Amino acid sequence: MKRLLLGLVSILLYSISSYSQNNSIQQSLTFTGDFKFRIEQDWKSKKSDDTYRDDRSRLRYRARFGVNYQLNNSSSFGLRLRTGFRQKQQDPQLTLGDGFSEFGTIPITLEKLFFQYSKNNFLSWVGKNTFPFKKQNELFWSDHIYPEGIFVSKLFKINSKSIQSFKLNAGHFIIKTNGNEFSDDSYFQGIQIQTTHLNKTLELFPSFYYFNKVPNVPDGNETYFQKYAIIHLGTKLKILNQPKITAGFDYYENLTDYSNNDSIQNVFKNQKTGAVATFIIGDDSEKGDWLFGLTLNYQEKFAAIDFFSQNDWVRWDYSSQGSPDGRLTNYKGFDFMVGYAIANNIKLNMRFFMVEQLVPLGIAKENGNRVRFDLDVKF
Repeated sequence: MKRLLLGLVSILLYSISSYSQNNSIQQSLTFTGDFKFRIEQDWKSKKSDDTYRDDRSRLRYRARFGVNYQLNNSSSFGLRLRTGFRQKQQDPQLTLGDGFSEFGTIPITLEKLFFQYSKNNFLSWVGKNTFPFKKQNELFWSDHIYPEGIFVSKLFKINSKSIQSFKLNAGHFIIKTNGNEFSDDSYFQGIQIQTTHLNKTLELFPSFYYFNKVPNVPDGNETYFQKYAIIHLGTKLKILNQPKITAGFDYYENLTDYSNNDSIQNVFKNQKTGAVATFIIGDDSEKGDWLFGLTLNYQEKFAAIDFFSQNDWVRWDYSSQGSPDGRLTNYKGFDFMVGYAIANNIKLNMRFFMVEQLVPLGIAKENGNRVRFDLDVKF
């Protein structure tokens, strides 16, 4: 792991130093932003003690504003601000009327901050940025969680009959530094291969993620640390162009042996597998487009890190252990979605979630039902 990190650092430093040799300087400043308004209803959500949570209705919103500065043809700097509480990494949405002291101020945090180099199908960045590995959904990693570290990627265009492209992605990201050797940090490393086949109708992206010293509970309330070594086998298939129909499948397997970890309950020690299937008809990229989607998910306790994955499907969290972050593994369920493009930059969608826990934490399995209506505006 040390060799991988040193290699990534060396590649990144070379990339940063080489941009000054580019004689074609094109400096530019661009701004991006978006706004989301959400109507949400939760009902009939059972707790582990076999009682039910109160049904809940919420009006929510999120705003983001970003700046990108192009230093030259190959190098850029970017940052983005967002609404949301700093301690809720999975959830930047704010609830109307929720604790702002009679129309008080709104919490705003820095979401992204990075330097990026890109040239000749090579890309690298350092800082805090979007999760850089190919994924089809948020069931392994939430779109709202931005890792801090070093990332490099290289694309090779092959254009043969059997394979059209080959891409290699690798990165080292620090979850929490301990001020000693890199090996003492809480971190994760990832490596991924992306290939396209059959005239770009089939995409494969096998990956391996290693997590070191991850707390069992987020936000400093942990009682022990553990490792994850997760293999991900992902595939996406384009079935038709008109109408556009795609299918995807993801398989996750955590190879870590927890049999000698006395801090983990026996019933969870072999809960390390996940599988996700998606089926999408349509597209919502242009005005008047419709999109229909179905996602089926089966995710055991340690197939992913529960406070790094999405928190859309159900209202389970670590509030009883001092953290507002979600605990979104150890369940099965489905997500049905309908989307419509009101304009090229204005979209409306509805999502319906139904979830049931796999292994109960108490005397009963938790579950949940949720429906959301989102209006998304980009500018």
